[in-house]
Amino acid sequence: MNRTTSSSPGAWPIALAGLVSLAVAMGIGRFAFTPILPMMLSDGVVDLPGASWLASANYLGYMLGALLCTLQPWLWARFRWLPALAYSTLVRAGLLATGILTLAMALQLPGVWPGLRFAAGITSGVVFVYTSGWCLSRLARMGVPAMGGIIYAGPGLGIIVSGLLASGMVALHWTAATGWLIFGVLAFGLSATVWHILRGGDERLAPLSARVAASPGASRVRHSHAEMTIFTLAYGLAGFGYIITATFLPVIARAALPGSAWLDLFWPIFGLGVTLGALLATRMPPGQDFRLLLAGCYFVQAVGIATSLWSPSLAGFAIGSLLLGLPFTAITFFAMQEVRRLKPATAASFMGLLSATYGVGQILGPPLVTLLLHHTPNADAGFTLSLEIAASALLVGAGVYGWMAKAYPVASR
Repeated sequence: MNRTTSSSPGAWPIALAGLVSLAVAMGIGRFAFTPILPMMLSDGVVDLPGASWLASANYLGYMLGALLCTLQPWLWARFRWLPALAYSTLVRAGLLATGILTLAMALQLPGVWPGLRFAAGITSGVVFVYTSGWCLSRLARMGVPAMGGIIYAGPGLGIIVSGLLASGMVALHWTAATGWLIFGVLAFGLSATVWHILRGGDERLAPLSARVAASPGASRVRHSHAEMTIFTLAYGLAGFGYIITATFLPVIARAALPGSAWLDLFWPIFGLGVTLGALLATRMPPGQDFRLLLAGCYFVQAVGIATSLWSPSLAGFAIGSLLLGLPFTAITFFAMQEVRRLKPATAASFMGLLSATYGVGQILGPPLVTLLLHHTPNADAGFTLSLEIAASALLVGAGVYGWMAKAYPVASR
């Protein structure tokens, strides 16, 4: 149904609420770690291997959170007493948890940090899936599904803000603990601005049978297990492909350009690319094959990584950061639109499966860097080989989606 009541928020408030929610959960809850990492290294509270494991703990949590979202319909079918919570309620809870967990990272308790990053990963996975489900569903019912791309500008804006703030903190010689406190307060402040919008809606946790019944015609849609499996595995390559650069970009840039005044701006440039890419995704003409768009996005990210390798200079890192960021959440938007077409009855659950697979790719990245750093002559060689492997994975993913567009044409659906 497309009707709304006078008390229901319109399309723009819903889109902006989703944007802010992802800015908090992803831009701060997940990715604030990247610009703060050089501060933590400078403070001597963590080393590179320790940083890799902190990053992996976060990505493992993200994968688990997304996996829980995937299993939710089956769990609710098995345990009928579980509450039919609204998606918006889960998003609110996740935003509160993000603020608390971010503040807690300021505690000088290194033994607790992996657990905090793990919990923050679970939270970001849940918020991502249910923010996407709540916003995309409501916008589709309002007849403006393309506006869903706006919400995926949120992580980019969060990255820009956290990156610029961290740059200022470095210039002022503030500690990493102070940075975590500031980001925690920022998370609470941003959440407060959209709290009144994140309410209501028909999107609730429900058993699988109820979801299928609520989606007329969904049972007539058939897609092979092979098609769905290949699509999912190719999506996981994006998680592996970007994560090494996204985690270690400031560290890599510092090694290549010691003393440069631009070092702390490459991460905000990445965030700018994320924001622009998400907004450009909303301008794509209707009727496009999302798999071909995904193939193009993967290729652009691979070129971005290669640019940093070919030209480890100010211009190379700036262009590489921008190209890596441009398709970052556009990939998510295109994949989620494809999921809503392939699996309309269980879209949120399948989004969770995609996010979990993406999380597996992310988990593999940082330990690979740690392994290569131990088995190469120096850090520069280790990072170079890691980035070459990441770019290769993205090119493989681009090839897979291009092949799928021919093997499973849209016209046959």
